[in-house]
Amino acid sequence: MTATTDHPHLEPGEKLIEAIRPDRGRYWRDHGVMAVGLMALAGGVLWATGTPYPAIGSLGAILAVGVRAAYLASETLGLRWFLTDRRVILPGQRSVPLLELEAARTLLGDVQLITRSGDKHLLKHVANGAGLVAKILQARERRAKRRAD
Repeated sequence: MTATTDHPHLEPGEKLIEAIRPDRGRYWRDHGVMAVGLMALAGGVLWATGTPYPAIGSLGAILAVGVRAAYLASETLGLRWFLTDRRVILPGQRSVPLLELEAARTLLGDVQLITRSGDKHLLKHVANGAGLVAKILQARERRAKRRAD
């Protein structure tokens, strides 16, 4: 499975709950926030060090973030994750079993998955991070309940 696969390889009996895609609007908003933050930081540092043109550094920060966002947009927006009744399938044929999840939480515009072994995975620029976290945790609870029965 590649990063752009729209259909995951499911194990026998495994059910797909949701296909997860990055949200284009969220992607650009996240980069806008990053650009404004770096603009303020660059301008502040240059002003504090006595540089005569701190606005140039601020403009440079905005342009750098904009170029980075444009360059990575097609790759990032092509990512796919899949929530099944057993696991979260990540790009590159990796997956996280639901029963191995220690935590799932929002992190800015992303959802962070943390496994019991401490591995961390990001589902980047999702539209409704809180809703996705709730679905993942609900699927984990259903999986744990089925295992206990």
